[in-house]
Amino acid sequence: MHEMSIALAVVDQVDGATRPAGATAVRSVRLQVGELAGVVPDALTFSFQLACAGTALEGAELAIEPVPARARCGACARTWPPGMPPQLACPGCGGTDTELLSGRELQIVRVCWHDTAPHPPISQER
Repeated sequence: MHEMSIALAVVDQVDGATRPAGATAVRSVRLQVGELAGVVPDALTFSFQLACAGTALEGAELAIEPVPARARCGACARTWPPGMPPQLACPGCGGTDTELLSGRELQIVRVCWHDTAPHPPISQER
């Protein structure tokens, strides 16, 4: 299952990143995962939980943002959702000079850190 390799790579990237001042642990990680990336979201979520053990990410939430696939025909400029398995011939003109515009993404887009720095007390005066 390559989802474990992906999860380990995400944990490694985030754990090795420069931490904001006062941050000691990660609260959540948001990933964009394209429809054609070949990733099973449930398997990635499970693998992520295992990969986080013993790191600054232990207990962090993984939020997966799906990215739908889109293709464009080079001949007629039509765009369409290629689906899965992808239909790469243009449904309009039948052309095969196509470009995938989206759907292969697999990237970290946001990391939320726990801020354990002391916060100033809120004044009760009005």
